[in-house]
Amino acid sequence: MQKPEHHIFVCASFRQSGDAKGACHRKGSTSLLQYLEEGILERDLDAQVTSTGCFKICDHGPAMVVYPEGHWYGPIDEDALDEILDAIEQGEVAEQRLLA
Repeated sequence: MQKPEHHIFVCASFRQSGDAKGACHRKGSTSLLQYLEEGILERDLDAQVTSTGCFKICDHGPAMVVYPEGHWYGPIDEDALDEILDAIEQGEVAEQRLLA
């Protein structure tokens, strides 16, 4: 099995019961997944996307984390995703979008 170079986790606010009830989900995080996947393909990035349970940073959502770098980004929207993916492609960090 070959591991992807980057693994992107997007908060989908899933709770233990399986329901998506948190802020990231309400703010549209899951609707960004397709846009994110398309951006990865357009840039020919070696990246995998996974939607997750709650990150517990609702005030900063929708949020995502890029590994192995460990960069936490938020709030994300289509413009933020473009900046973040462009930075990943260039081997850089989208500093303006980082969470502290």
